[in-house]
Amino acid sequence: MIRNEVLLYTDGGRNETVRESMTVLVTGAAGFIGFHVSQALLARGESVVGVDNFNDYYDVKLKDARVAQLRSQPRFVIERIDIADSKALADVTVRHAITRIVHLAAQAGVRYSLKNPQAYAESNLVGHLNVLEAARALPGLRSLVYASSSSVYGGNTKLPFSVDDKVDRPVSLYAATKAADELMSYAYSHLYNIPQTGLRFFTVYGPWGRPDMAYYDFTRAIFAGETIKVFNNGDMRRDFTWIDDVVAGVIAALDRPPAKGEGAPHRVYNIGNNNAENLLDFIATIEKACGKKARTELAPMQAGDVKETYADISAISRDLGFAPTTPIGVGIPKFVAWYRAYHKV
Repeated sequence: MIRNEVLLYTDGGRNETVRESMTVLVTGAAGFIGFHVSQALLARGESVVGVDNFNDYYDVKLKDARVAQLRSQPRFVIERIDIADSKALADVTVRHAITRIVHLAAQAGVRYSLKNPQAYAESNLVGHLNVLEAARALPGLRSLVYASSSSVYGGNTKLPFSVDDKVDRPVSLYAATKAADELMSYAYSHLYNIPQTGLRFFTVYGPWGRPDMAYYDFTRAIFAGETIKVFNNGDMRRDFTWIDDVVAGVIAALDRPPAKGEGAPHRVYNIGNNNAENLLDFIATIEKACGKKARTELAPMQAGDVKETYADISAISRDLGFAPTTPIGVGIPKFVAWYRAYHKV
């Protein structure tokens, strides 16, 4: 086993010299999915180096609170860097014995891509390329799992969405960057034999989630007595996926990379709940968990949005044994309980 003595920068500003074994690099570790994946890896005895730029797309205090949970574990280190900075990222991978990567850092959000497209180019395109270059420089790299999105399906009307469907008609810049990431990853797998798995996430929700997501904002508005905008007059459906189910899929993909051999060691999977929920039913589930009715305002469809998402998960179930177990009737009350505790409602 390779072991390196390295000087670690921690978020608290102190430096400490430690001896560590081979480690999983998690980009976006202060983010929603990155936080939960890091927790799961630490719980099973892994060492984790997290990287994050702690940008202010949403409340940085929430990101700090997630990382505070992770830093209570002795095998976790956080590096405050931007993956768009190739030199900083390369330095992290050199100073740690990285053998696996979970790449979750990205500029998220469909609607925000209409306001700040440059952020998506820097994080989702340049940042993804930098991760691939860092991976190429690691001769012992065994597995790279990266985040794609159900948004790549664009305005597809065939349901459920299958990994065999075309994804060449994105309806937002965010979706276009995620489709481009898949193409770049395939090229690097082909050229450099890097085992990679791309995961198209379908509306992930749960504790410690992103405040810009609908379920979080709906919960906040209900407790605050504010009005919820219901887009497309409520005629929308989403495949809502509980965070613990997603984490199980991410780790399964990390543990079972595509085999090297003939063809590029690259594959892409949907990771969803395999069930499209009506938006109005979803809101009713949140109302029940909150014990309070929502004030609603019907609104037209937003630019870049899609009417329906629905994941065909047959491929990931067959290859990795992925089997989501949490319906919204179970997940939403758990989220609302966390929300009450965190926000002291």
